[in-house]
Amino acid sequence: MTQALAVVLAAGKGTRMKSDLPKVLHRLAGAPMLAHVLRTAPRRGFRVRPSSSVPAWRPWARPGWLSSPGPEVFVQTDQLGTADAVKAAAPAFEAGDGPVLVLYGDTPLLRPETLKAVLGELEAGADLVVIGFDAAEPTGYGRLLFDDKSRLAGIREEKDATPAERALTLCNSGIMAFRSSAALSGLLSRIGNDNAKGEYYLTDAVALAYGDGLQTRVVLSNAEEVLGVNSRSELAVAEGLMQQRLRAAVMEGGTTLVAPDTVFLSYDTVIGRDVVIEPNVVIAPGVTIEDGVTIRGFCHFEQARIGARATVGPFARLRPGAELAPGAHVGNFVEIKNAKVAEGAKVNHLTYIGDASIGPNANIGAGTITCNYDGFSKHRTEIGADAFIGSNSSLVAPVKIGDGAYVGSGSVISKDVPDDALALTRAKQEERAGWAAKVRERRTRDTSK
Repeated sequence: MTQALAVVLAAGKGTRMKSDLPKVLHRLAGAPMLAHVLRTAPRRGFRVRPSSSVPAWRPWARPGWLSSPGPEVFVQTDQLGTADAVKAAAPAFEAGDGPVLVLYGDTPLLRPETLKAVLGELEAGADLVVIGFDAAEPTGYGRLLFDDKSRLAGIREEKDATPAERALTLCNSGIMAFRSSAALSGLLSRIGNDNAKGEYYLTDAVALAYGDGLQTRVVLSNAEEVLGVNSRSELAVAEGLMQQRLRAAVMEGGTTLVAPDTVFLSYDTVIGRDVVIEPNVVIAPGVTIEDGVTIRGFCHFEQARIGARATVGPFARLRPGAELAPGAHVGNFVEIKNAKVAEGAKVNHLTYIGDASIGPNANIGAGTITCNYDGFSKHRTEIGADAFIGSNSSLVAPVKIGDGAYVGSGSVISKDVPDDALALTRAKQEERAGWAAKVRERRTRDTSK
């Protein structure tokens, strides 16, 4: 069998989302719903070519709207149903002779294992395969119809169904596969719009194929896997299901989640073995956590890397470009952005480290700030190995603190500090004996009048 092709019907109106953004570009576990579909199909041998069903004047209808370089886009000028949307993508499949899979960008939870089963049916001789599911509440779904020999004979949309057909619970997910592009093209050319909505339904291809004596089969999935997202509430349901999958995967891989339901992961999160993550942690896209790391509660990470055996949090924020070497310590109310913290270094309290590098075994005192922005440009701070930065210090970049150097607490450092030197900028301390007692006496006398 030649290479299979997946055509993704991308957008749809999504009016129930109450959004200017197409529903398939709303994010799930940190990535657009459509991106999940585009990643799933190739994992089971499908080459993906998406077709967009948004009006041509929309900016996201142009190539590159999802990624760069973006997937090829075919615009459905008039939204006249699913068969019409597939016709819009005809240039994607008419030149080939292999199987064609039709997916939907608003069905982001589909598993690669189910697509493998679909390919298996095609390879076993099926001409058309539909993914179906048994619905506890089938209202709104098309129903799968079978003949007296249990062969799939058609799909009836609910608006066109009889009362007996509406009582059926085996429903159509919308996802279909065709043995060849030629067969798909032939069926598309015969689909009409004689239905309640006056649209061209791809589901009508099943009855046409059955009437031609072709092999029509069903692959069953669970309802959650083929959940279509059409509203914000359904998006929240899908997010919950996706998070359950991601949490289960990292725990299976050797990570301890103390309170799994409070930890939020992203589609690309990488976590090693023997990692412990405490409650209320959010891991946005682009994060790698190596073996043996401890993440305390209430942390937020994005596009960051945490080295083996590091400790982070609680209440720590790692922003894009944060890199913690093995054994680094980042404590409570610390924010790190575009900075490298070397092995054994400690940044434990109430500190901002931005556009900086911190050497091995350096100690950054509470309240330290790297002043990296001058109102126009960002500048770097370099802190050497074994350096000690006293509490409540401001390091005005660009500046270098040498190896083993010591910055006195409360200093504002704007010049480079040599290795092993002490730098401090405090004003001389003054003391006025008895001043406080005299003030209290005067204030007490004034208030008694």
